[in-house]
Amino acid sequence: MMIIENMPLITLFSAPKPFTNPHVAMIQRNAIKSWTLLPDVEVILLGKEEGLVEAAQELGVKHIPHVECNTSGTPLISSMFKLARENSNSDLLCIVNTDMILMPDFLEAAKQVLESDGLPSKKRGFVFLSQRWDLDITQPLDFSGDWVNGLRFTVHSHGQLHRPAGSDFFLFPKSCYQDIPDFTIGRAGWDNWMIYKARREGWAVIDCTPSLMIVHQNHDYSHLPGGKIHYDHPDTNINIRLAGGHAHIRYTILDSTHCLVDGKLARPQMTSLRFTRKLELFLRAVFFFLPENVVENIARPKRWQKRIQKLLK
Repeated sequence: MMIIENMPLITLFSAPKPFTNPHVAMIQRNAIKSWTLLPDVEVILLGKEEGLVEAAQELGVKHIPHVECNTSGTPLISSMFKLARENSNSDLLCIVNTDMILMPDFLEAAKQVLESDGLPSKKRGFVFLSQRWDLDITQPLDFSGDWVNGLRFTVHSHGQLHRPAGSDFFLFPKSCYQDIPDFTIGRAGWDNWMIYKARREGWAVIDCTPSLMIVHQNHDYSHLPGGKIHYDHPDTNINIRLAGGHAHIRYTILDSTHCLVDGKLARPQMTSLRFTRKLELFLRAVFFFLPENVVENIARPKRWQKRIQKLLK
C-alpha cells in the first residue's frame, strides 16, 4: 500500500543575507530555527550567499541556489516567488524576512483565518500580515523548555511594537501574486506594493497583529553600501518605478480590510489615521488626473502630514 505523506500547510521562503557578519548570522539562525519548530510547515531558502549552504544543511531546510538577481547580485522578488511556487508542496506560501522569529501563534492564526466564516470568497484570494515587535537580541536563542513564553516576557518587557508601515511577512494562497515585478529584495517599496496589489485585486488584507507576536531582531545596515538604510539605496528608486510610482508604495497595514481578533475576522476599527487614508484613496479614484501631491494635500490636513510621513518612513 502506498503511503502519501500529508502536505505541509505553509511553505515559508526567504533569501538570507550572507552569514559572514557574526550578528547577522546569529539572528538568521535564530529566525530559521524558529520556523523549523513549527508543525505543518516547510522552509525554502533561496540564493548563493556565503554560508547559506552550510546553514541550510545545519538547520535541515531546503536550499535552492539558482535565484535570479539584479546587476548587483541581489535576489529579485519575482524569481523568489516563482521558485517557491514551483518547489512548494503547500497551498499557502509565505515570504518572510530572515530576521523574524515566528512562534506557534503564527500557525494558529493562519488556521483561524482559513476556518473563519468571515473570510470573503477564498477563490478571490487574501493576504495575511501583521505588525512586528522590535527587540535587541545579542545571543543565540535557547529553544529548549518553555522558550516561547520566555521570549514573550522579554518582548513585553524590552521590545517595541513597530509602526504599521509595510510588513516583514506576507502569507497568501499559491494562486495569488503570480505577476510580481522584478523588485529587489531588501530594498524599500515592494512590501507596500504587496498591499496595494491585494487591494487592487479585491483580496482580503487581514491584519493579524491582535492575534500573534512576530519578533524582529534588531540589526544595523552594514550589509548595505555605506551602511545606509535601504530607503536611501538606488535600488529603492527602481522598486518605486516598478511599483508604478509613490502612490502604490504608500499602502500600509492601515489599508487592511479585516483584522483577526479572538479567532474571528472583523472589520478594523475606524481611527483618525484610517479615516484619512480611506479619504485619500477615495479622492485618488475620483481625481485620478490630479498629481499625487495635490490629492495628498486635499486628503491630509497639514496637522496630519508629519504624523503620516513618520509611519511611512
